[in-house]
Amino acid sequence: MRVLGVISGTSMDGLDVAVADLTGAESGELVMRPVGARSWPWPAALRSRLLALLPPASTTIGEVAMLDTLVGEEIARAAESINHEVASGATELVVSHGQTVFHWVEGQAARGTLQLGQPAPIVEAMGVPVVSDVRARDIAAGGHGAPLASTLDALALRTRPGVNAALNLGGIANVTVVPPTGAITAFDTGPASCLIDATVQEASGGAEMFDQDGARARRGSINQALLNRLLDEPFYALAPPKSTGRELFTGAYVRTALASIGLTLHPDDLVATLTELTARTIANALAPYDIQTVYASGGGTHNPVLMEALRRHLGATQLTTSDELGLPVDDKEAYLMTLLGYLSWHGLPGVLPGATGSSQGHVLGRVSPVTAERSVPTSLAIRSEPHQR
Repeated sequence: MRVLGVISGTSMDGLDVAVADLTGAESGELVMRPVGARSWPWPAALRSRLLALLPPASTTIGEVAMLDTLVGEEIARAAESINHEVASGATELVVSHGQTVFHWVEGQAARGTLQLGQPAPIVEAMGVPVVSDVRARDIAAGGHGAPLASTLDALALRTRPGVNAALNLGGIANVTVVPPTGAITAFDTGPASCLIDATVQEASGGAEMFDQDGARARRGSINQALLNRLLDEPFYALAPPKSTGRELFTGAYVRTALASIGLTLHPDDLVATLTELTARTIANALAPYDIQTVYASGGGTHNPVLMEALRRHLGATQLTTSDELGLPVDDKEAYLMTLLGYLSWHGLPGVLPGATGSSQGHVLGRVSPVTAERSVPTSLAIRSEPHQR
C-alpha cells in the first residue's frame, strides 16, 4: 500500500512529507520501502498566526476555527504536490498529523492534545481516505499520546544487540528505549531546540529562526548559575512515561529563570547554556538504561555543538543517527506517519502496550473516507413503536 504521511513538529518550521510503500499487515512481518520525502514550508503569514496561538498567548475560538481550516488546506496543497512529484500520483492513503498547538498535561498525566488541520480539504484534494488525529486515542486510554515514534523505533531496533535508544531532536526531545526483550519505554526528556529557537528569534528580532550550525552556542559560554536553575525544573524528576511541550518551555520560561537569579546574559551565552541544558537532560534521562547506541534524528542533529555536547555527556554510549536505519534524520517523523496510518487502516494497534503509559495497544486516529460510490437513499420510513421517555 502506498501511503503519504505529513507532520509538522513543535518547531513549526514547515511540513515534512514522506511517501512509503508498506506491506505485511496480514502476516505481521512489516516491510517499509521509503519512496521519497520533501519539506514544505509554511507560508510566512500562516506560520506567524500559528506561533501566535502558543501559550502563554491568548486567542479566540474564531481564530482557532479559521486556522484549523487553513492548516488543512495547506496540508492538502503539500500532499497533492508531493504525491505527483514523488509518488507518481499513486498514493492510496494519506496520514495527516496536523499542527500541535496545545498538549494538556496535569502532573504526570496527559489529559488531552490538540492538532489543527481539518482532514476534509485533504480528502477533497487527494481523492483518497485520510487518517488524522492520531494522538487522542492513546491519551484516552491512559497514555501520553507521545512519543508515538516509539512504535517505529521498537520495530526498527528490536533485533539489534543490547539496549538501544532512538532520540528525536525537534522542538521537544523524546526518546524510545528498546531492550532486546521486555517492555519498551518512551518519553519526552524536555526541550531540544524550542528554547534555543525562541532565544535566537528574540535576540535577532526575527532575522534568525534557529542557531545555524550552532554558531551562537560555539561563540558563547555556559553560565553555570543559570544552568543549575534550569535543571531544577520539576519535570526532569518525573518518572517516565511523561510528556511535555511548548506550554511549559516558552521564551517567557527562560526570562523568568534569569530574573529569579538576577542575571542578564549575552544572547550567545544564553544559547550556549540552553544547548548544554538539552544535552545534559537527555543524557541524564538515558543514564539509568545502560544504552549501547543512541540513534538520533530531527533538526537538532544538524547542530554540531549540540551533538558534541551529547557525545560528551553520553560517555561510552555511542551516538549515531537514524540514517543508519535507512531513515533520513529530517524525514523520520514523516515516515512514522506512514507507518501509523498503515497500521490504523488495517485495524492494527499503533502504539505498543506500556510504551507511552497506556496498558493496551489501540488503533489510532480517525478515518475520513472518500466520496461515497452509492447515492443517497430515496426515502426514510419512520415506524413508531410504543416507548417510554
